[in-house]
Amino acid sequence: MRLFLICIALLASIAGCGRLDHVGRPPSFSADDAGREHLAMSVQGLPNSLEKQRIVDQSSLWTGARNSLLGDRRAGERGDILTVVIEIDEKAEISNSTSRSRSAGESLEVPQLFGFPQRQNMPDGASAENPVDLSSSSESEGDGSVKRKEKLTLRVAATITDVMPNGVMRIEGSQEVRVNFEIRELLVSGYVRPEDVSRTNQITYDKIASARISYGGRGQITDVQQPRWGQQISDIILPF
Repeated sequence: MRLFLICIALLASIAGCGRLDHVGRPPSFSADDAGREHLAMSVQGLPNSLEKQRIVDQSSLWTGARNSLLGDRRAGERGDILTVVIEIDEKAEISNSTSRSRSAGESLEVPQLFGFPQRQNMPDGASAENPVDLSSSSESEGDGSVKRKEKLTLRVAATITDVMPNGVMRIEGSQEVRVNFEIRELLVSGYVRPEDVSRTNQITYDKIASARISYGGRGQITDVQQPRWGQQISDIILPF
């Protein structure tokens, strides 16, 4: 029991460290040089294969390099930046109703069984005409409905953190906006194809595979809206 209380105290101290960061002052921004985005921009990865440079490419006035007039300036390499457009406007309504009932009855008579009815040592009022009589019934009803409406319009710059062997790019993006004592966070990650990036270097969220989009915040208002850590732990561990 003592060990359990010590573990609870350690969890409470760890959970409270984040909130102590903004006691009496605005919450701090996350470090912008400790994530995968900064690593992808600062460390250039090795190419999967080496391409031989042709002499004709050096003598041509028109090249396909990214910095040339005819070059493709869309994001396509590790460390490049593109814009993710998030426009979610969904509405869903689901309603269902179920009803079920069942009844069953069984009766078994034994007129003669090894002379059992002829025995006279049965108690008063006892009879062997219907030794087994079973009956059962069950009934259940259920109603359920789901009504959901979501609308979100956001734009965030994301960085290509890795290029897979098949050419698919992994992107990660984050954005933090602080207003007074509250920080709003927007996180996005996933995998995109180079051909899905538009000419304006943008991609919509519905073309991101394994998309992970998070829009939330932290600060004084969020702390007030969240239940205390003790209540959260009790809701998880209490069986009743």
